[in-house]
Amino acid sequence: MKFYMRVPLLILSVAIGLSSCNSAMQAYKKGVRHFDAGEYNLALGQFTKAVGKVDAGRLNYYTAESYRLSNRIDQAAPFYQKAIEGGLGAAAVTTPDAPAATPALADANLADIRLNYAYALKAGGDYAGAQAQLQQYIDARPKSKVGLAKAQREIETLRAISAITAKQADFRVTNLGGINSPGTEYAPVLRGDELIFTASRKDVTYKNNGLAMTGLYKAKLGQKPDETGAGSAGPQLFSGNVFQGDVNEGTPAFSKDGKMMVFARGNNGKRKGGADVDLYLSRQDQSGNWNQPFRLPISDSLAWDGSPAFSADGKTLYFASNRAGSVGGIDLYRANMDASGRFSRPVNMGRDINTPGDELFPFVAADGKLYFSSDGHPGLGKLDVFVATRSGGVIRIENMGQPINSPADDFGLTFPEPTRGYMASNRPGGKGDDDIYLVENGSVPSGDTTTIARNDPPKAGAPKVVRYFLAGTVKINAAPNAPLDSARVRIVDDSNDATVAEATTGQPGTFGKFPVVEGKTYSVIAERRGYLTRREPFTMQGRSIPEIFLTKPETDTTFNVALLLDKVELNKTFALENIYYDLNKYNIRPDAAEELDKLVTILKDNPTIKIELGSHTDARSPDAYNMTLSQNRAKAAVDYIVSKGIEPERITAKGYGETQLVVKNARTEEEHQRNRRTEFKVLAL
Repeated sequence: MKFYMRVPLLILSVAIGLSSCNSAMQAYKKGVRHFDAGEYNLALGQFTKAVGKVDAGRLNYYTAESYRLSNRIDQAAPFYQKAIEGGLGAAAVTTPDAPAATPALADANLADIRLNYAYALKAGGDYAGAQAQLQQYIDARPKSKVGLAKAQREIETLRAISAITAKQADFRVTNLGGINSPGTEYAPVLRGDELIFTASRKDVTYKNNGLAMTGLYKAKLGQKPDETGAGSAGPQLFSGNVFQGDVNEGTPAFSKDGKMMVFARGNNGKRKGGADVDLYLSRQDQSGNWNQPFRLPISDSLAWDGSPAFSADGKTLYFASNRAGSVGGIDLYRANMDASGRFSRPVNMGRDINTPGDELFPFVAADGKLYFSSDGHPGLGKLDVFVATRSGGVIRIENMGQPINSPADDFGLTFPEPTRGYMASNRPGGKGDDDIYLVENGSVPSGDTTTIARNDPPKAGAPKVVRYFLAGTVKINAAPNAPLDSARVRIVDDSNDATVAEATTGQPGTFGKFPVVEGKTYSVIAERRGYLTRREPFTMQGRSIPEIFLTKPETDTTFNVALLLDKVELNKTFALENIYYDLNKYNIRPDAAEELDKLVTILKDNPTIKIELGSHTDARSPDAYNMTLSQNRAKAAVDYIVSKGIEPERITAKGYGETQLVVKNARTEEEHQRNRRTEFKVLAL
């Protein structure tokens, strides 16, 4: 009898186990769907339900990425570690009983996981662990050049972390408890006797991080700078007209007279990646009310634009953006404003300031110093605060040091007064996610709640000297890239077209080394009879060695550039890369114009040659149609080149349609793309 009783109990136990596994798998799949939609906080809730029931490597990877992509990278570290220890990689991706890989997981590899793991460890203050992971990432020879550059720069930073940690600035940092909440508060700006700031206090939840949507709020300052006079009601909504409940709004910037405000609005959670953030402008009317904001034309609808700031004179707007053409992830830009309030085309602030990482939250003080936050310059944590100064045409970047910076995110520093400012940080000991802090010069009398760093700075010794040089090689642009001797090489200063150095290559095809100057941009031009003259741009912007890395009184650094020369022959054809047209159209797109500009440079550097510019189509339309379309495209390209100053008699347009297919029986889109090409052929030398 007991035997028969055990069988139903066993079946019931198995059924419960299977139900639990199915439930966990459903939670995992639901979490992945939330992840792919950019709803990382909802994804984390589902992943928690699947712990111990599904593939651990996958689950830990997704959990780590969810924390990282929702700006909680320090919490991602243990999950990256488990994903690596669990063998996430090719074996994990191809596990037969595992769910199909999503694009995010398919793109993952162990090297990239190590890079993100290193950043997570650094954000938690584990510098030794971060350095070890970065070294393993570099040793794995990653395919990403940007990732490799970031890792190499970061590992140099970690090697000098003791010097960065030792820097103690003469400031006191105090948490503004009367403003901060368990949510997030950041981007504080002083306007009169009110502090205007960004806070997560709306009724709608942002699915990316689980916090309320952010908006603009204000609080009156009390008699003491670390107090607010908001009373029991707390901070108030800044303006009902500048409020949209279902999006994130924040990072206000005010004009010199305080009557015009630029801020960021977007990130409603409907588009993954946060690319739907734009700059908006609102003006205050005579009755003191703020008008309905409108989107600024300088915003890029395909990019993230945010953290605006006006210059002290109110004539320049600075902001951060990841628009096309940026140096790294998010760069700093500036746009001038005329007397009528119209903005000029935004200009990237260059490689001395912008890095392969992110630069955000600019602020220009009355003395002209640019304060900003970055995770690309040498720092203690994810985002550190830096100050940029210009002297003699050279830009110097300096880490603000502790206590302003910490292993956490420190950002949005503003100095409305020379000895007093405000910033935000998610450092330990805060009231919520990001908190607002008062920053005071150390000479200001301290209160009971402040932390003071008043270390005397080390006595300055002799300034360290760095000399920069440029050298390189000239080779034939054909296998096996043999060195080319007797080539004349000139280094030209782009600012005045003056030749600053000249040489002739020897048997190894080498030249240099020649001194170059910080902040300058050059063109390296190589020419030899029988070859097309070639020029390569070279910039010293962003190449200066940070002082924190200098360990010797004098340092010499040589940069190398390689030039490949094409042998020129009659009727020889050269392909132009990335000349794309919209479907069934022949107008010159901006991306195509950039490539055609390179051909303009070739023609100017080789003033005697005449060419034919040929356009080719694929074979997916009727012959006659393709012939007409290709002729129109070739003519449009020639017209563009002529508009840049090239004599029309030196260039001929020729449409070939589908008569010269590279892949005759193309089936894939990649093969069709190879057939759709633009070439130029040398007709006369």
